[in-house]
Amino acid sequence: MDLGAGNRTRVIEFILLGPTGLQPILFAVFFFAYVVTVRGNVSILAAISVEPKLYTPMYYFLESLSLLDIGCITITIPPMLACLLAHQCRVPYASCISQLFFFHLLASVHCHLLTAMAYDHYLAICQPLIYSSRMSCEVQGALVGICYTISFINALMHAVAVSMLDFCGPNIVSHFYCDLLPLFQLSCSTIHLNRQLLFFFFLRGGCIFMGVIPMILFSVSYAHVPAAVLRIHSAEGRKKAFSTCGSHLTMVCIFYGTSFFSDTRLGSISALDKEKGIGILNTILSPMLNPVIYSLQNPDVQGTLKKVLTGTRLPE
Repeated sequence: MDLGAGNRTRVIEFILLGPTGLQPILFAVFFFAYVVTVRGNVSILAAISVEPKLYTPMYYFLESLSLLDIGCITITIPPMLACLLAHQCRVPYASCISQLFFFHLLASVHCHLLTAMAYDHYLAICQPLIYSSRMSCEVQGALVGICYTISFINALMHAVAVSMLDFCGPNIVSHFYCDLLPLFQLSCSTIHLNRQLLFFFFLRGGCIFMGVIPMILFSVSYAHVPAAVLRIHSAEGRKKAFSTCGSHLTMVCIFYGTSFFSDTRLGSISALDKEKGIGILNTILSPMLNPVIYSLQNPDVQGTLKKVLTGTRLPE
């Protein structure tokens, strides 16, 4: 710590406690989870890139989702693995704020991308005649651009608001990465503004822009889907539509389920140890299950993955 104005100390680094006990086992578990997640999502990216049949809006969004999953887990797990090896974790102040910014950027994009995918499924199933015009390459790019723009503003606002807080006392963060709630507990200045930002812009819980609005859009999109699917004459077509929507809804439930369960503890100091465990689950579970859910329930992805992994030449 440095001596600041008025003989007050200023924190220049944070010490992350991370998961404690059985360090070798924890390292092996998290390393395995990281490798499985990266390999699974890279396989999805490879399958989509080599199979022309998968050059559709749905797989464009899935490709973006896989990139986000790789980025999100890479921001948190490798630094934690390094800390487990070193048996300590000292993070400079600037690095901590940067990690907080990029984690919330990618997680927020994940939230909005799931919403864009719901709109894509609605158009494909309920309005197939105008689908190609409503979901052109330009529209796809615009939707992803909007997702990143909103998420960048959200993450930047939180990072700037946290950087304006005074940290002049303890510097031990009871978490395995720099997140909002553990840093709030260390601040020696008021966090009223930060809590207001949580309510309006945070990506989880009951907030307005990152929770309520996406859930309304999900509900509106999928309210029309069941009846439209039942009107499909082909049994194979109905099965494919339900499979696609089922995969997406499973991802939505996992993402919002773990996030909501985590954020019901926002502001609870006594729950920080539980928050740490839930944070690990929330960070690892969704990125790791994304390729499993989509590959197991999608015959097109399954077939392409088998060809990619076995080295079979794809038909021209």
